[in-house]
Amino acid sequence: MRFQRQALLLAALWWGGITALSFLAVPTLFATLGNPAVAGPVAAKLFSLQCQAGLVIGVVLLALVRQGGPSPSSYPLIGLICAAMAMALLQEFAVAQKIVTARASGGNLKLWHGVGSALVLGQWLCSGALLWWLSRPAAVSAPTGGSTTAH
Repeated sequence: MRFQRQALLLAALWWGGITALSFLAVPTLFATLGNPAVAGPVAAKLFSLQCQAGLVIGVVLLALVRQGGPSPSSYPLIGLICAAMAMALLQEFAVAQKIVTARASGGNLKLWHGVGSALVLGQWLCSGALLWWLSRPAAVSAPTGGSTTAH
């Protein structure tokens, strides 16, 4: 498939972005600033930007998969992309607002933070599985001529 390199790069950016943000940047932000009231809004903005990036990457990945033509081998890719995008949409447009409301009104912040964290973890797992799938030797070997070099 012609789109392999581009799709692999995008999947790596998606997974790497979530990894860097969730496991490095946000914990460092909270540890450095020390005050959740200060760190929280900054972290929320970073997660919002990551969701938006994930949605853009997902749309481009879907277009690349479509370029490759419909085939049963593309169905898992489409499923992973759509699942990750659905979780990003839920996080961005439903859960993020619930977290803000809970913080302001004294609502169940722990619940909504947990739901948001689960959605981020789900996006991370889907983008990781997508990256794993696209990086398989069979996925990047030459389609004709029997060569096994990556394109």
